[in-house]
Amino acid sequence: MQGDDIAANADLMTRLPVTVVFDHLGRIPQPAGTGHPAFAVIVAMPEKGKAYVKLSSIYQDTKVGPPSYEDMGALARAYLKMAPDRVLWASDWPHPSPGKFGKPDDALLVDLSAEWASDDTTRQKIFVDNAAKLYGF
Repeated sequence: MQGDDIAANADLMTRLPVTVVFDHLGRIPQPAGTGHPAFAVIVAMPEKGKAYVKLSSIYQDTKVGPPSYEDMGALARAYLKMAPDRVLWASDWPHPSPGKFGKPDDALLVDLSAEWASDDTTRQKIFVDNAAKLYGF
């Protein structure tokens, strides 16, 4: 779902009886970022243990683009600050919807995610522990 659709269906999203995974950082449109109504919906769910957010496809909704993807980085850091136990990295390979900047550099995306996590404990969570918890392995 796009961020606008998440915001429009906030009541439904919060009532779902399953764990929800928001891919692509919730497809929050830029430059709205954390000010977008979907951000509040998405953040409330992981805090209650009802959802996860994937750090994936950051190239799809960015207005800044590579190499910093700073607009999406601000969004990623906000999720990591609010619910580090509910955020995980995902590659989105083979990048079926590359966006206006074209196919991304996968190594850059991994490096940026590690940078946004900011410490080894959080990196362990987003690259290993949270996925193991979500997928049961």
